Amino acid sequence: MGTWSEEPFGNDTAADWAWELDEADSWAFVTDVLQGYAAGDEEDTDRDAIAVAAAAVVAHGSGLPLSEEEDAESVEGFLARVGAPPASVVALARAALDKVGGDSELAELWDESDEIDDWRATLTRLRDALPA
Repeated sequence: MGTWSEEPFGNDTAADWAWELDEADSWAFVTDVLQGYAAGDEEDTDRDAIAVAAAAVVAHGSGLPLSEEEDAESVEGFLARVGAPPASVVALARAALDKVGGDSELAELWDESDEIDDWRATLTRLRDALPA
């Protein structure tokens, strides 16, 4: 996995997924990812990374400013087209962040790195931005 930061779009898989936002015209694109992640039992770092990216889009749609490290163009364009996320998508994003931060393959990889605290702080920042 090509990872260059603990940010939600800071790896090849998540960044590639974010570019697909350019073609999306509804929250269904993000909802499908989050629902699929919630239903899946298989551990896979790519699925974990995309779930974090999708949850980040929801957090940004809920008012969390994009960080300077995030490639904001695709996310900003998507949010301009679709508006704020529905409550059902917010709940899915919250659940995805909990699952990834718990016992996921991606969490195991980050646990082996020196940046685990930064990664966990990113997950917390995203989750805290999601309305209850």
